[in-house]
Amino acid sequence: MTHEFTIIVPIYNEEDNIARLDKELNNYLNVALKKTTVLFINDGSTDNSQALLEQICANNTHFSFVQFDKNYGLTAAIKAGFDTATTELVGYIDADLQTSPLDFNLLLDYIPEYDLVTGIRTNRKDSGFKKLSSSLANKIRRFFTNDGVEDTGCPLKVIKTAYAKKIPLFNGLHRFLPAMILLQNGKVKQIPVQHFPRIAGKTKFGFWNRSLGPLADCFAYLWMKHKYISYNVTKKATKHKS
Repeated sequence: MTHEFTIIVPIYNEEDNIARLDKELNNYLNVALKKTTVLFINDGSTDNSQALLEQICANNTHFSFVQFDKNYGLTAAIKAGFDTATTELVGYIDADLQTSPLDFNLLLDYIPEYDLVTGIRTNRKDSGFKKLSSSLANKIRRFFTNDGVEDTGCPLKVIKTAYAKKIPLFNGLHRFLPAMILLQNGKVKQIPVQHFPRIAGKTKFGFWNRSLGPLADCFAYLWMKHKYISYNVTKKATKHKS
């Protein structure tokens, strides 16, 4: 089978969610609009995540994994997924399953016309503090990027791989994926998706890396935007054998 869509799932100390990921992602594979493969990126977990990943990957030919030697952070995990993927499309979902893999089909409906389709978490099942810090972070990023994206932190996205592989990711810049697609003159679409409470494991983000941290990342983005090279080829010559 030739796969068309790769779902990237970063993993960092998520042993309590691995069984649920196995079940929910298998359920999605049965109804996926594209022939789909799942790529787990183990970002240096220190719990039993790796052993559990190896077990579910051994039982499913559509599952595979990459293991880091230590924890490098979410941006590195996403970049490793982009670098490894060989399919036309890549997606991304968090291991906590606060978004549903089933909603990938909502995003895939729009991908022929758009280069990145991202979710907007509706009726968020997070604490008031978490929602407040996330709202602040989104406002900061919109001010700097002017990308018009309401919920850049939504961990449910589909991107054309050719665009994803051109994104020069630096630590923290996973928050700017829509803006980085726009720098390539790509088209971005936002779609409402479901949101659920985290029922297992612990969140990896606090006030600093959810609200104040992104402020520093915005300056990195502005530097990137100033230095970014983008071009379109209109014609080229090809050599012919004599």
